Amino acid sequence: MVMLYKPKQNAQRTGQQLKLLVERSDYEANGISRYQQKIVFITGALPGEQVLVRVTEDKAGFLKARTEQVLTTSPLRVTPFCGHYERCGGCQLQHLAAPEQAKLKQQGVDELLRHQTGLADLPWQPIISGPEQGYRRKARIGVWFDKKQRKVVVGFRQAASKELTSINTCAVLSPVLSPIFTVLKQVVASLPQPAIITHAEVIDADGQAYVVIRHTAPLTSEQQQAFIDAWPEAIWIGEATAGELNYWQAGAAAPTYPLAEQQLTLAFAADDFIQVNALLNQKMVTQALDWLAPTADDCILDLYAGMGNFSLALAKRAKKVHGVEGLTKMVQQATANAQLNQLSNVQFWQADLHLPWGKAEWHQPIYQKVVLDPARAGAEGAMPQLVHLKPAQILYVSCNAATFARDAKVLLNAGYQLQKISGIDMFPHTGHLELMALFSRH
Repeated sequence: MVMLYKPKQNAQRTGQQLKLLVERSDYEANGISRYQQKIVFITGALPGEQVLVRVTEDKAGFLKARTEQVLTTSPLRVTPFCGHYERCGGCQLQHLAAPEQAKLKQQGVDELLRHQTGLADLPWQPIISGPEQGYRRKARIGVWFDKKQRKVVVGFRQAASKELTSINTCAVLSPVLSPIFTVLKQVVASLPQPAIITHAEVIDADGQAYVVIRHTAPLTSEQQQAFIDAWPEAIWIGEATAGELNYWQAGAAAPTYPLAEQQLTLAFAADDFIQVNALLNQKMVTQALDWLAPTADDCILDLYAGMGNFSLALAKRAKKVHGVEGLTKMVQQATANAQLNQLSNVQFWQADLHLPWGKAEWHQPIYQKVVLDPARAGAEGAMPQLVHLKPAQILYVSCNAATFARDAKVLLNAGYQLQKISGIDMFPHTGHLELMALFSRH
């Protein structure tokens, strides 16, 4: 039998350099072009630019690439304000002014949602935005000891890499946390085994700095004290095992943050999820209250309730609020926060919302209004059960436009109408745009 050689029709293009014209951008503000019948998503490129790119991924229906040289420059392109921008993977859009970033992201989201839902027009409200720098109140900072050079590297991952970029300062990090880079380099380098420190989690809790040190071997009390002495204003916490936090200073209080407009204080553990942009979190909660307009007659269900970020604010106006959250630890924290704020009309339960809700105590057709704020995966398993409750209004807060579009189709098909939608630029200089949408049933 004669075997005829047939060359591969689609040889892998990963690593190749291409010259492309950027046609438009996607919902994460990546440039979009075409090459040999494939869509190309390009980081660092703006619509109208001609760029030289390096292909980083070659998939069946698309390519991903990064910009190496801009040949024709968009008039919107600006000089990045951070000297680490070209290597650090923390920010992706500093080559565009922040207001233009938000517009570009919203345009991409608008195109995606209209395509996925079939809606001709979306009832966009003004974008919620805030400071362009110094907005992050929480961040994870990598620490790596280069044994060959006997050097400690402290910083963030490089773009599209697992390697760290050495950082001296971070313009988007809260100024309260700015000493962390110098302190880590100084103290970790002085340890007998610098490699046991793998990363640090830093938190600005209403002006008080907290640092969680992840270490893979025990630290002596003297070594702990070296960190404290280097930055005595901070509260230091050790984490030898994931989830087990050990305060190094006696009597240190747990972190809290305020929702000042609602006269609330929320306590949390240093490893709990909180929104990293404090000002926009406040604006987001206030807008949720404005849109839902809870009254003393309303029973409200808060799904994916976390530690009560929305639930407690709603409870100050509503008759009753039931919060449901997947993590037992967060349910306990939310319950404690209700007690801290002397709210007796809010109750929390633990449940996996993607599984059948069954006869859970909170699963009742008593709710006029529902809030849901799921993780990036969205609320696919919860949507059919949610529409079965038939609340008059549903407020959906999303951090992923693609999964939001999928879930919104379920609501639209069930007879809900999209009344309002707004972008929340929670993470300036990144491709992320949070969404808040209000659906009503007539």
